[in-house]
Amino acid sequence: MKNLPQLKSNRMMKSMGFAMAASILMAGCASTQAPVEQMAVTRSAVSNAMSAGGNEYAPIQFKSANDKLDAAEKAMTNKNYDLAKQLAEQAEVDAKVAASMARSAKAQKAADALQEDIRVLRHEIERKTQ
Repeated sequence: MKNLPQLKSNRMMKSMGFAMAASILMAGCASTQAPVEQMAVTRSAVSNAMSAGGNEYAPIQFKSANDKLDAAEKAMTNKNYDLAKQLAEQAEVDAKVAASMARSAKAQKAADALQEDIRVLRHEIERKTQ
């Protein structure tokens, strides 16, 4: 009869151990979900950067975006969703920077061309008035 309390204590400890193990196992199963939406947003941002001329006007940022997107896709394949999301977010930012830089460079190029046209017109006006 002396062993009865000790036996109950051992059963209780085993039950608590099983409950803890089950909790840990369930927490592991409830890991991060695949960042499917973020990957789509990132692919769109990279595509927009390409359309804007990012590969020509911001090649470093554009390459960085592409490289990070490729790494994010590999992480997705390996089911490393936290890393995939982080890389996809970084790639999205790089792609947006590349697109902005490309648009800015194109706008500057257009402004320079307009300034040159104005200079030529002024020169023609001056030449005709003399």
